Amino acid sequence: MGDSERSIKVAVAQAAPVFLDREASTERAVELIQEAGSQGIDLVAFPEGFIPGHPVWYHFHPVTSRESLAMAARLFRNSVEIPGPITERLCSAAAESDVNVVIGVCERRPHTSGTMYNTQVFIDRTGRIAGKHQKIMPTVGEKMVHTGGWGDTMTAFEFDVGRVSGLICGENSNPLAIFALAAQGTQIHVGSWPNHFSKNEHSMSDVVTLAGRSLAYKANCFVLNACSTVSPEMLEVLPQSEDDRIFLENPANSGGSCIIGADARVMAGPMPGDFEGLLVADINLAQCVEAKLVHDYAGHYNRPDIFTLTIDRRVPQYLAELEDGDTAPEEIGSLGSPASPDETAPTRTDKPVGEVTKTPPLSQP
Repeated sequence: MGDSERSIKVAVAQAAPVFLDREASTERAVELIQEAGSQGIDLVAFPEGFIPGHPVWYHFHPVTSRESLAMAARLFRNSVEIPGPITERLCSAAAESDVNVVIGVCERRPHTSGTMYNTQVFIDRTGRIAGKHQKIMPTVGEKMVHTGGWGDTMTAFEFDVGRVSGLICGENSNPLAIFALAAQGTQIHVGSWPNHFSKNEHSMSDVVTLAGRSLAYKANCFVLNACSTVSPEMLEVLPQSEDDRIFLENPANSGGSCIIGADARVMAGPMPGDFEGLLVADINLAQCVEAKLVHDYAGHYNRPDIFTLTIDRRVPQYLAELEDGDTAPEEIGSLGSPASPDETAPTRTDKPVGEVTKTPPLSQP
């Protein structure tokens, strides 16, 4: 009889958060998760930094301005600890709605007063956090508020709908990041994107569709591109000039969510920036097999004797405390295995939950 693949209903949530309001943005996400559940959706994907919003003010306000500093401080006060009360609320909603969820958040490093990550949280339909992905390189204004993650979260997670991965914004065009996830057998990939780019870049829809189709073709997987939109509150606080306002009011400069097949063809979307809601498609993972039979770039269509990619999953130690009889590390800040949460050093207390670092490598082809 052989293996068989069932049809899966997936959705992309295109919506604006309640800007820089953690609790209200979470409730907005819960509403969309519940809506997905009512439609029998198996997996729903959310935009970048949906809780509580993305630092897009740097496109309009100087980095050292009072406005930028105030919004950055507000971002930290509304950032999310993983796990914590916000993820508990999301997990409950996922379990009650029987939906797998991938959602972007601004993550706070526990026990600090300023360190944040640009993160995707992966929650299965039982309400369990399967893991997270932290963006490894902040882009443009993100560098002002986010630090980069490490190789320990570059992972494809096992869900009941298949292997699910995620990358954030520009990462979806990073060839090595794409190869790393393809080599882990990703079948459904979530690309999380912001409200808009700067006025000097290509349109959101063009970039998102191009990057998503390219990723689908290279990794032989389905791509769920989740983009945000511009809310009325953002129109009040972001513009510094009338030109800024005109740019933000134009729906062509936001949105762009789409669902792309494993054959790199667009299945649904792109959605215009003046539309909020769920974009839905039925997919069948058998299409991944068909695509890989032609070009499996991380399998039989690669030459591992020539090209090999290594992921370093170790996490640097920010602080090490030594007592009598301890052996000193090579240097403070050197790479090493993370300590357990109750140890004093290192202070990487935001180590990914679940089994992020335990995903077994696939055997060589």
